[in-house]
Amino acid sequence: MEYITLNNSVEMPILGYGTYQTPSRITEQCVADALRVGYRSIDTAQCYGNEHEVGIACRKSGIPRSELFITTKLWACHGYQNALRSIDSSLKKIGMDYIDLLLIHEPTGNVHEIYRAMETAYKDGKLRAIGISNFLDNRYLDLVNHCKVIPAVNQVETHVFRQQKKLRQLECQIGTKHESWSPLACGQNDIFKNNLLLEIAGNHGKSVAQIALRFLLQQGIVVIPKSIHIERMKENFAALDFDLEADEMREMEQLEIGKSLFD
Repeated sequence: MEYITLNNSVEMPILGYGTYQTPSRITEQCVADALRVGYRSIDTAQCYGNEHEVGIACRKSGIPRSELFITTKLWACHGYQNALRSIDSSLKKIGMDYIDLLLIHEPTGNVHEIYRAMETAYKDGKLRAIGISNFLDNRYLDLVNHCKVIPAVNQVETHVFRQQKKLRQLECQIGTKHESWSPLACGQNDIFKNNLLLEIAGNHGKSVAQIALRFLLQQGIVVIPKSIHIERMKENFAALDFDLEADEMREMEQLEIGKSLFD
């Protein structure tokens, strides 16, 4: 596993396992499979409804807690006290003494007060790192200008068709790591039939998914691909074991379309 170092010196795996839209009835098995493959970072959220199952799978795995990196996200919070209660609720559902990374899921509600609650929980040792999700340039800057703890991570739609270069440059200047949700674009825009990606995949003897993931990983972007199939989990994990050529990276940069695939 490769790691990135967050702005508070916490190390985070650069490749994680996502659980978005994974039904709670199969989450425990899927996370258990991912852990067996070698994943150590698991991404969940309050609104996914599977925090409890993620926690069960992690505890049953026998892997030391110190080797796991658990991310979850606050949802539908409205202020400071509400957010504090919501953090404690996630800790209880996951069944752990601390969460490695807590994010505000999206910029709704009183984000300054919600983030202030996260800062309190961070100082109390309940959270190892705090950050945000779906905060684009203006909302990101607004929060940065009002917070005491700079967000460690910003998790945003990022893939070969939506590369977020401007936002990533801004985050780099301030000290926030960029994390991609939907690194394979959820299969949209015919990503798996793209001629350039197919050509590069053929050159390396890899799949299009591995090429698309490697493009992000090679730029230091954290990725959390999701699959319920263990063979796909293994395939995605293998994106760590090769490098793309500089000219291939430049060619893939031209796939940017300048807009979200998910509105």
